[in-house]
Amino acid sequence: MLNFLRGILKSQAGATAVEYGLIVSLVVVAIMAAIGNVANSTNNMWNRVSNEIVTATE
Repeated sequence: MLNFLRGILKSQAGATAVEYGLIVSLVVVAIMAAIGNVANSTNNMWNRVSNEIVTATE
């Protein structure tokens, strides 16, 4: 198994595959961070709406 991984890393195609894998992983991390920020913003918005409704009905 170790020889297989060494062969992949030494070959040009293997190096390209590793580079694409790293790029994809960075894109996934960026997407996850963006989704987290959107979720927090949405949660804060609905909390404000809820508070405004409570205040308006008092």
